[in-house]
Amino acid sequence: MPLLKPLAALLLGAAALQAAAADTELNLYSARHYQTDEALYSNFTAKTGIKINRIEGKEDELLERIRNEGANSPADVFITVDAARLSAADAAGVFAPVKSDALKAAIPDHLHTDRWFSFSTRARVIVYNKLGVTPDQVRNYEDLANPALKGKVCTRSGSHPYNLSLGAALIQHIGTAKTEEWARGLVANFARAPKGGDTDQIKAVGAGECGVALVNTYYLARMFKSDKPEDRKAVERIGVVWPNQASYGTHINVSGGGMLKYAPHKEAAVKFLEYLASPEAQGYFANGNNEWPVVAGVKISNRGLDTLGTFKADKLPVGKLADTVVEAQKIFDRAGFR
Repeated sequence: MPLLKPLAALLLGAAALQAAAADTELNLYSARHYQTDEALYSNFTAKTGIKINRIEGKEDELLERIRNEGANSPADVFITVDAARLSAADAAGVFAPVKSDALKAAIPDHLHTDRWFSFSTRARVIVYNKLGVTPDQVRNYEDLANPALKGKVCTRSGSHPYNLSLGAALIQHIGTAKTEEWARGLVANFARAPKGGDTDQIKAVGAGECGVALVNTYYLARMFKSDKPEDRKAVERIGVVWPNQASYGTHINVSGGGMLKYAPHKEAAVKFLEYLASPEAQGYFANGNNEWPVVAGVKISNRGLDTLGTFKADKLPVGKLADTVVEAQKIFDRAGFR
């Protein structure tokens, strides 16, 4: 019997050492592919002493990996771009509830759930060729289906999450029937079949190949800051409209993440998520990567975002987009928006 006490003490000591070691590292699965994020990670380590072990990949591949790893997953935090993707991960049961007064106080209610949080936003806007279209023709998303724009609309694929999230939001604002009518009108107005990314749409509008296009502000801000002659030429020829300022506001999407259910380093995971909502990290999202902070009052210095100006954002809770994203895909398929 006397040997049990030292053995118990040894086991407790080992457990304590293991817990202490757990706080010195964080395993991050990231679908954000921005070189500028390196400073976020190094700054977190400098402030906390917690080393970040990072695995990067495509959203669907990382989510499938997390699901396959199950309770043996080494991942602590998953971050990605697009509210629908975050909601899909949540629906798959990979996130754990996060108890953090700091996070809930800093991030507006419509930009988080109990299990995942937005840390930056982008807006989906309309760009138009100044010589071919007037801004009054495209004040709202719904205007893109107006027959007056026949042969003038360009966009990337309807299956891309940026467009699916917009479609999901439209269903909740104007209903399923009107969203399908809009999608059919949009397709009827295409200048070309959907192709390329948002930067390609901006350049096509600048070149006059398209009259109008749907794009994310992240790409616009980057081009406004560019010193490349071709980028400068393109942005000089386009105008930007914040859609639906007189109604529900311009659709926004997010970058965000959450702690995973089987995270081995839960304390470090919460610290990292709280760090992403800190003024330092929030400023970096804006100044380093052309995204708006989600935390109010954060000062930013980004001439690309400054050029875009201010706008009324849609306050639809981002967690609700998943409720209608599947229906949006069905609508787009029926309309031929692929």
